[in-house]
Amino acid sequence: MLNEPPDISKDFEDFRNTYYLADELVKFNPETGEGTIKYLRHNFATRQAFNNMLSKLVPAPANEFPTTEYEVSPELPFSIEFISDRTIRIKTSSGPQFKKQEASLMLVNGVAKNARNLWKYSKITEGHKYTSSKGSVVITEKPWHVSIYNAQGKLLTSTLHLDDVKSTYTPVTPFSFVRRADDYSRSMDAVFSMSPEEKIFGCGESFTQFNKRGQKVILWTDDANGVQNETMYKPIPFYMSSRGYGVFMHHSTPITVDFGKYFNGANSMMIGDDEADLFVFIGEPKDILDEYTDLTGKAEMPPLWSFGFWMSRITYFSETEGREIAKNLRKYKIPSDVIHFDTGWFETDWRCNYEFSKNRFNDPIDMIADMKEDGFNVCLWQLPYFTPRNTLFNEIIEKGLAVKDRKGNIPYEDATLDFTNPETVTWYQNKIASLLKQGVGVIKVDFGEAAPATGIFNNGKTGFYEHNLFPLRYNKAVSEITKEVTGNSIIWARSAWSGSQRYPLHWGGDAATTNTAMAATLRGGLSFGLSGFTFWSHDVGGFVTKSPEDLYRRWTPFGMLTSHVRSHGEPPTEPWEYSKEFLVDFRNADNLRYQLMPYIYGQAKDASEKGLPMLRAMFVEFPNDPGSWLVDDQYLFGSDILVAPLFENGTERNVYLPKGKWIDYQTNKIYEGGWHSIKAGDIPIIMLVKNGTILPHIKLAQSTKDMDWSSLELKVFAADATTASCKLYVPNNTNLYNLEVVKKGNSFELVNNPLEGNTKFKISTIK
Repeated sequence: MLNEPPDISKDFEDFRNTYYLADELVKFNPETGEGTIKYLRHNFATRQAFNNMLSKLVPAPANEFPTTEYEVSPELPFSIEFISDRTIRIKTSSGPQFKKQEASLMLVNGVAKNARNLWKYSKITEGHKYTSSKGSVVITEKPWHVSIYNAQGKLLTSTLHLDDVKSTYTPVTPFSFVRRADDYSRSMDAVFSMSPEEKIFGCGESFTQFNKRGQKVILWTDDANGVQNETMYKPIPFYMSSRGYGVFMHHSTPITVDFGKYFNGANSMMIGDDEADLFVFIGEPKDILDEYTDLTGKAEMPPLWSFGFWMSRITYFSETEGREIAKNLRKYKIPSDVIHFDTGWFETDWRCNYEFSKNRFNDPIDMIADMKEDGFNVCLWQLPYFTPRNTLFNEIIEKGLAVKDRKGNIPYEDATLDFTNPETVTWYQNKIASLLKQGVGVIKVDFGEAAPATGIFNNGKTGFYEHNLFPLRYNKAVSEITKEVTGNSIIWARSAWSGSQRYPLHWGGDAATTNTAMAATLRGGLSFGLSGFTFWSHDVGGFVTKSPEDLYRRWTPFGMLTSHVRSHGEPPTEPWEYSKEFLVDFRNADNLRYQLMPYIYGQAKDASEKGLPMLRAMFVEFPNDPGSWLVDDQYLFGSDILVAPLFENGTERNVYLPKGKWIDYQTNKIYEGGWHSIKAGDIPIIMLVKNGTILPHIKLAQSTKDMDWSSLELKVFAADATTASCKLYVPNNTNLYNLEVVKKGNSFELVNNPLEGNTKFKISTIK
């Protein structure tokens, strides 16, 4: 099927292909970290035993002529570099590289820095050893291994050699590359060991089981058409292990990773590229995310208004409809900061030409100005594909702005913008800029997952290399022009690749309106956060059909306790279109978010500086708590609020609490660590605050524009704590402050006020 994710693993099962197994390090310069590996040639052969056919890799002779010109056992480049005291770069190649070296779009400034001075070299009997304060790397010469250890000397993982799997009848392919019989192209298989208790997390916005151990994951951007299957809008070639390491596969080709699905002791990274370029990070989850995002980029801080509620449906068709929505949001006292016009603001629904319909929008500039005056920013939908009837189609074709096929034609009926062409980027950004200059606050960067796999791009590469980079180029183009025109770094994007986290923010695609879709949405958000993305949202209530009222009621507070929140999908999505009781519940959840805005804003700033997700897996904050690695239906919102949504009809559920005391935000009940059955409060969600936490609150306003930051209430959650703290970040101030209070008598007092003269604090104690 068109754009079906290609599974590279099939090339490593083909009897026609030739396999080259990494065997020994024949040369190595410890000063430069460069050397060569000898690869031994093998083919698959069969063996029948008692009516059971087995396959096995066996040594193979050369099959090229003339025999004097080609190596049976080639010696090919290998290198090791040190990026920081926690980050190691391992590179291997399956052949000579004649292509021009280019800056990487995935890396900050296109390159990885060198920190060789932080690692001490020593010659050891079996090979070579490098040591830093955070860990060590041992390279053995024969059989060739690269083994990674932590600072305590614990083996984290190691490359697999054929000798390592001799004790099993299962035909395991070790670290190797394959040469395809049909075109002689090559792909690497970077195979590393897995430990018995090891768990794997990340790989992007993955909706399958949270722990990827035992799964085969295909990294290829795809319109997933939902959130309950194994394809992904936002695959990211990065994962982390419970063992204390993470891996970034620095590639844009299709990648298939077998995390012990075929053989549970082997982590097989099958990379479509003819090189393997791997960054390995040592540390706990926070260390790994910090290192990975130092390398590939941290999220810029979006504007304050973006943290408010976004009202949307598919779609508002006119100025009259948009103004009515704005009026009703204020009438029904639903705090909100954004009104989104989806596919229907053009003359013809879905036919994106960057112009408001003249028949349905009398004066869009005036409408946008009026909305902004009332505390609303306008968001507009668009996409990078142009149908033949689009008024811009001929211009795009004539100017050569679209991806081409091998004939010089276009591969699809639609024209797909080619963002490798600087002229395309300029043309496209001019279209976006014209809208931003009219006062539009943010652009919805929809689709982007279907760049032609066989297309020929302006930079000379095929879709095999450019397909996965398309979302990154797309995100970058819109984000940069938005920042240039408005000063804000913000988009609303569906597709992503490694590096897209630099251009916030992203949302979770087209969820069904079901309990299982709600639960899968959370798993996707947790996995995405463990892939370097600080900011993420989802369609509250689901997208595909009208949301059932009970589901929408339970989904709403989950959305409100996410970094960004939007109601969107098939109408109706507006809370006043449901029952009066629902309207009250929706308003209460929304009010909660707006009153918590100082907490949300401060946590967002802190998370963006450290590469941490706002929607946070339990083990990020509690890596030494074994139970925290097993939970995927609850999360931490920032560092201090534990959230357990209700995924089924009912008022209570089982919740796992890490060690310590936790205080229920709604009932003030105190719980110790462990499993508890907890009832939700009036707002249908379970929300617990870590003992010793300050939650700064602000007086309720109907938009962030009208918030009064000169007076904040510090609610101190202290079961038995004598001190408490929080992060505080306020508008028009570049500093992130750490507020602390200490107990004196029966009350708490502020240690110091870094905002003296600008903000007054009222302290109240919750216990």
